[in-house]
Amino acid sequence: MASQPGRTPSSSAELPEGGPIPATGSGAWHVVPGTSGVAGKGAVRTYTVEVEDGITLPGGDAAFGAAVQATLSDPRSWIGGGDIAVRRVDSGKPDLHLRLGSQQTTRARCGYQLRVDTSCRDGDTVYLNSARWIRGAVAFGGDLTSYRQYMVNHEVGHFFGRAHKPCKVDGGLAPVMMQQTLSTSNNELAKITAGVPQGTTIPRDGKVCTPNPWPFP
Repeated sequence: MASQPGRTPSSSAELPEGGPIPATGSGAWHVVPGTSGVAGKGAVRTYTVEVEDGITLPGGDAAFGAAVQATLSDPRSWIGGGDIAVRRVDSGKPDLHLRLGSQQTTRARCGYQLRVDTSCRDGDTVYLNSARWIRGAVAFGGDLTSYRQYMVNHEVGHFFGRAHKPCKVDGGLAPVMMQQTLSTSNNELAKITAGVPQGTTIPRDGKVCTPNPWPFP
């Protein structure tokens, strides 16, 4: 649910105000052209960048692909651990499909039990919600670049086997696997996700972290 003009969101999980979002697409996907060399050390995981047919992105598909590639090739991303390497491809069968979808398609693929727009990973596919790509999240304020880096790193983290985490240090950087789209406050996050299991227990301990898009900041 988008916040109304002039109104403070009642929950940090609400979709911020902003530009128009692609509500629907065709349900089919096309690969965005572009390849990279190997970034990082260790077992190489290949990935494609894909966009749902029928949606138009600010800046176009190429800008989305460049943002994803720059994020995953950054030493603060998952390659920073020293045991993961990634390489972007645009043909063949990749290890990971990284897809940007319309609001309704992503809700259908990821579920909508929390009644807010989120992204997800399903097997060898990450689904990023274009509503969030365009408007971001309350916790990140107007910093869309950092939020987009967070989206990519958080969902790809699930592909690498990482589970959700709560805020660990009050006032410290949020773990990238914290559900920062919803909140960087443990109390609020526990309230938002109550009754909808998220794979970890969020303590109601009053800890509040600051937004962080990186696994190895």
